[in-house]
Amino acid sequence: MDQVAAQSIPEISVIIPTYNRAAFLSEAIQSVLDQDYFEDWTSPPLFELWVIDDGSTDQTKEIVRSFGKTIKYFYQEHKGISAARNQGLRLSSGNFIAYLDSDDLWLKNKIRAQVSFMEAYPKAMVCYTEEIWVRKGVSVNPQKKHKKYSGWIFDKTLPLCLLSLSSALFRRELFEKVGYFDQELPACEDYDFGIRTACRYPIHLIEQPLIIKRGGHADQLSKKFWGMDRFRVYALEKALGLELTPEQRRNVKKELVKKCQILVKGFQKRNNDEELQKYLSLIEKHGLQKEEE
Repeated sequence: MDQVAAQSIPEISVIIPTYNRAAFLSEAIQSVLDQDYFEDWTSPPLFELWVIDDGSTDQTKEIVRSFGKTIKYFYQEHKGISAARNQGLRLSSGNFIAYLDSDDLWLKNKIRAQVSFMEAYPKAMVCYTEEIWVRKGVSVNPQKKHKKYSGWIFDKTLPLCLLSLSSALFRRELFEKVGYFDQELPACEDYDFGIRTACRYPIHLIEQPLIIKRGGHADQLSKKFWGMDRFRVYALEKALGLELTPEQRRNVKKELVKKCQILVKGFQKRNNDEELQKYLSLIEKHGLQKEEE
């Protein structure tokens, strides 16, 4: 490949999946365009920004068009967040992949810090950063359970999602090893992907808040679906099919049973006997099963 052809391949592909978030999207896009790392490039800029519209019925298309030809736009019928993430990955061509949820924002030095880290550690496949949390316009402090860790953190990913995708930068080849996002999951796809990633690779933390996570709005998936642990139990059952150490397998089962017990209480209150029996069976299967030698 000659030098001109090589320069036509974006170094970084930024993917913003979105669905009816016109109120947030413009600021998210601008936070990408304002990255100081991109300012250093002359012609051509070695990055691309894809907005994957998962069937929006609001002003999403018009907002993207207002930025001109800088932004690549793809519309699909509503298929869910995992399908939108996967579509962006298939369309993109960068050596590095960065996701940004359309209600989050990047601070201007986010990409510079992460690329510098990845260049300094060429074997690193993924890094993520600390975050600033804003709920309904007010800054809040994350709880202790949301503390981030660095390195081989598989066991830390089991209680809840630690790999915040808006804060991460991936080498493209990671997806070839770990796989894409599970389109059977309407939510918690990041939790499932984080477990599969942490099983295979260390996840490196840049101990600097470089993104703003905005929450508390009505359209968040955590508000749309009751019993998010249903999706986490699904992901944990999948995890038992990974190449795990005996200790990792025990920890997965322990967390799976714990989440099933929470769901059992919820379905008892809702008098949903069918779902209740399902999770009681999972508790019996994974809680009483003999540990592997």
